[in-house]
Amino acid sequence: MRNSHLEADCLFCKIILKDIPGKVVHEDDKALAFEDISPQAPVHLLIIPKKHIARLADLQADDAALLAHLFSLVPILAEKYGVLESGFRTVINSGERAGQSVFHLHIHLMGGRDFRWPPG
Repeated sequence: MRNSHLEADCLFCKIILKDIPGKVVHEDDKALAFEDISPQAPVHLLIIPKKHIARLADLQADDAALLAHLFSLVPILAEKYGVLESGFRTVINSGERAGQSVFHLHIHLMGGRDFRWPPG
């Protein structure tokens, strides 16, 4: 791999490397955000770190600033997509039983429709 913090067989790492396409809506040195290919709401973005972290459960203490950076993008993207004021949901699944299907930490940012509680 061209980046030692990425995994060769990870779908999201391949999107980071531009080896496979993604509808990227934000990119900086630490993070990438793109449209979900199977949206569950009119607005459904994924915000990912450019460092491969498989699950939320795998975060280390030195990842705190990275996680804060990912969450700092939420209101920026929510405003850009017109859901900041009307409301949005963020979700992080950690592990297969929680619904995680790609094992690269990602925040789902969804909005543009009503959501119910409990979610699952």
